[in-house]
Amino acid sequence: MTGPPVETNFGPMLGGDGRPGQLWAMLPRELAAVFRPRLLDVADEVLREIQRTIPDYARPLDGAFGKALRAGVQAAILQFIDRIATSGPVPDERRQVFVGLGVHELAQGRNLDVLQAAYRVGARVTWRRMAEVGTRAGVPSATLCLLAEAIFAYIDELSALSIEGHAAAQARAAGALERRRRRLLDLLLADPPSPSRTVQEAATAAEWPLPHRLVAVALDGAADVTGLEALEDLEDGTPRLLLPAPADRGALTRALAGQRAAVGPPVPPRQAARSLATAQEALRLVGDVLPDEPLTWCEDHLATLWLRKEPFLVTEVSRRRLAPLTALTPKQYTRLAHTLLAWLETCGNVREVADRLAIHPQTVRARAQELEALFADHLRHPDSRFEMILALRATLP
Repeated sequence: MTGPPVETNFGPMLGGDGRPGQLWAMLPRELAAVFRPRLLDVADEVLREIQRTIPDYARPLDGAFGKALRAGVQAAILQFIDRIATSGPVPDERRQVFVGLGVHELAQGRNLDVLQAAYRVGARVTWRRMAEVGTRAGVPSATLCLLAEAIFAYIDELSALSIEGHAAAQARAAGALERRRRRLLDLLLADPPSPSRTVQEAATAAEWPLPHRLVAVALDGAADVTGLEALEDLEDGTPRLLLPAPADRGALTRALAGQRAAVGPPVPPRQAARSLATAQEALRLVGDVLPDEPLTWCEDHLATLWLRKEPFLVTEVSRRRLAPLTALTPKQYTRLAHTLLAWLETCGNVREVADRLAIHPQTVRARAQELEALFADHLRHPDSRFEMILALRATLP
């Protein structure tokens, strides 16, 4: 590009504090007329440089990708020149171009690092061309410095628009996925069970592959279950989760730290409602007939949970098999009942009973003699022993 300098009235432009909101007002408006006819071909130069330096964009610029990228580059350059001429904000229709680029990046499975790198490349190429044109046109160096600052402030503005679009699209996608996963959870917990085809279609839409077996978790309050890949409903009065089985005990314990919960038995997906019902019952019994623990695993207490489903039969078995203990004081009853259960479950191994109850072996022998006196031959009869174990498990805390 040759020829004499263009007649302008730029003047020195060293004043101002450089804040983005003031840059446009500080730039002489006649700069737009200087640059507009000389930047018609810079968009192609920017596109070539972006493709050369950024591997993710190093492909033919055709289809929706090429159209979006080309439109973005052209809109950025034209809008920059228009901003010099008017000092006004980015019009809504052009804002949407850069918002849309952020949405496009999310659709491609990328964060915004690649797009922001493209913005920087575009700024560098555009500034190089504008510096050449401005120097030949006689634009003062102070004004060119201000122009450079405006270019990079403008790129920050475009990046913010793309971040806005990316974040909004991400929020919409997350919300839609959350709704689909909530629907899948409701289908799995339906009673009677939902049709298998409906559940499978919902699982595909929710991006949650159906496991061969799963567990339900009942909680007594909301919890942060990020990272568990769980189906969750933590908003109503009965917070619950569904997880693939086998559940990682360590990971679940860490995730639910400080929260009381119960994990149902592993079941096929069609029986998820039963796993949840069992977990909810276990949660209700914690501190009563189940140990007072933050996280209760129903697998460890199936016999007790089963017995609690038939309280009349438990009462009858207890009345028959534990009758010799009823004449004792409450303190004596508790002491001998725990000893009896440990004695029966260890087949009379004195050392194991002592370790389990944290008492001296001689104390175990003394209590065993008391039990022999109370129960006599019932301690050796298989049916009696079995029913005593059931009764004790169902009634002892």
